[in-house]
Formats: sequence, C-alpha cells, structure tokens
Amino acid sequence: MLEVHRLSIHFHRYSRGLHRTVITPVVDLDLKVNVGEIVAVVGSSGSGKSLLVHAVLGILPTNARVEGEMWFKGELLTPERQAKARGREIALIPQSVSFLDPLMRVGAQVRRAAHLSGKNQHSVAAQRAIFQRYQLPLEVERWYPFQLSGGMARRTLVSMAVVGEAELILADEPTPGLHPEVIRETLSHLRQLADEGRGVVLITHDIQSALQIADQIAVFYAGTTVEIAPVSAFAGKGEGLLHPYTQSLWRSLPQNEFVALPGMQPSPQDLPQGCLFAPRCPLATPECTAERPAMRSIAKNQVRCIHAQG
Repeated sequence: MLEVHRLSIHFHRYSRGLHRTVITPVVDLDLKVNVGEIVAVVGSSGSGKSLLVHAVLGILPTNARVEGEMWFKGELLTPERQAKARGREIALIPQSVSFLDPLMRVGAQVRRAAHLSGKNQHSVAAQRAIFQRYQLPLEVERWYPFQLSGGMARRTLVSMAVVGEAELILADEPTPGLHPEVIRETLSHLRQLADEGRGVVLITHDIQSALQIADQIAVFYAGTTVEIAPVSAFAGKGEGLLHPYTQSLWRSLPQNEFVALPGMQPSPQDLPQGCLFAPRCPLATPECTAERPAMRSIAKNQVRCIHAQG
C-alpha cells in the first residue's frame, strides 16, 4: 500500500547575515506497509518519525526539499497525488487532542471530515454510525472538545480519520500521557482498522505498546531506517534483532537489561560519514565510515549494517 524508498528531507534556513545553511533530519529512509498490516515506527526523539508522516501527507514546510520516492497503491506520490489522497485515501490521527477545533462542536467536526473525504455525503448518518462504533454517546455530538474525557477525545480523533473510509491511516504518537486503559483502547481500534484491510503506520516511543498490535517494527536512528523486523524478533535478549542499535534499544528497556547506550544521536547539522550509528557502535570498523550502508534482507529482517548476519 505504501512504499518509501531512500527518502531524504533537507531544510534550508538562514542565520545572522543571511548565511544559508542546510540540515538533513531524514536520510535515505525506507519503509513498506502492506494491506492489513500495522508497521510501528520507533526511535528516539529527532529520529525523523513525524517528518515521515508529514512527507507522506505532503504537509512539510515550504523550506523543505524532499528526495527519494514514495508510492501509494502503486502510484508515485507526487504533490498532486498527495493533495488528492490527503484526508480521503490517507488520513492522519494526530498526537495531540489540541488538533480538535475548540470552538466547533465535536459532531460537526466529524461530519466535516466525512464531507471533505468525498465518500460519505450523508455526513450525519456517517458521524452517528462511527460514534456508535467507538461507543461515543449520541449527546457527545453536541459537546465541545473541552467537555470530553481523554478517552473520548482520542476516540473522536480516530473517528475523524476513519469516517472518510481512508485506506492508509497514519497514527502519529496517539497514546502519550494517556491512562493505560485508554492506551489499550486506542491500540485496539488501530488493530481493528488493519484487520478490516487498511494499512496503518503507528509512530510511537513505546515499543511495548507497539508489540501488542503491530506486525512489523521499523527502527529509526538519526533520520534513517536501521532495521525492520517482525514483532517475533523482539523477544528474549534480542537474538532475532540484527542491527547493533536495535539490540541496544531492546536491552535498554527496564524489563530487559536496562543498559544505557553511551553517546548521543548525531545532530542533523553534523551527520557523520558512512554509517550514522558508527560513532556509537561497538562493531564499527573503518569500512563502516567509508560509505553509508544500504538496506539488505537477512531472513525475515531488513537491516542497514555491513556486519549483520542471520
């Protein structure tokens, strides 16, 4: 459904004296999402997770320059194709309930999403059907966002994304700060959408939550994909994980060895030569800094590391 090949995003900006600089927060990023599949994208802050979503939707700021290719249902995602698909075939579940209009009643916002999708012209019926599906009482349609509980607000955002019958759902950090019960509820809704034949990209910091519902886990580091692995690989001591960063990330979890990874993720203004993880990698050799490794398939994993072995 969605294929991203060697996506790079550059931002041009000007400092004092109109000195022009370029930063590259996303570098040679790869991702693939199939029909009926949830791919969870994990990684630390600044690893390019949300920028990927904005690039797919075509809502990056005007000072951004995009390289690489993005394909949706076998068609190249040109700016014109993005404008046509945005809110209709591709929908966003944003990370903050502040995306709801505080001055518009909740039902009206969902009906507007249905109308703009072009697929649900009977917007009132569509809104009430989706509210029933997500167990939102009928009177909620007359409420304003400030009257909603955290769980209701999250279900409203899901409703706005789903009411237009979008085929690809991009969920950008939909669970931070929520009660555990609301988190489970939100994740369950995403799993239902995938089981109905939609593709879902779940952006998250929470690997444990992602493992509950995802089919594949894509690990980002410094703006690139270092590994894509099936959920089954995230078990035990990480024997099924092939990239040193993914292994370190897994071992750093409190329920595992709780071992911190020395060093810091590089700044997009000062990316190292070759492998972006090489300065922190215990396996690094001179070959690692010679050129940036490409993604390659080993067993069921895809990994960007010359030392990875099945």
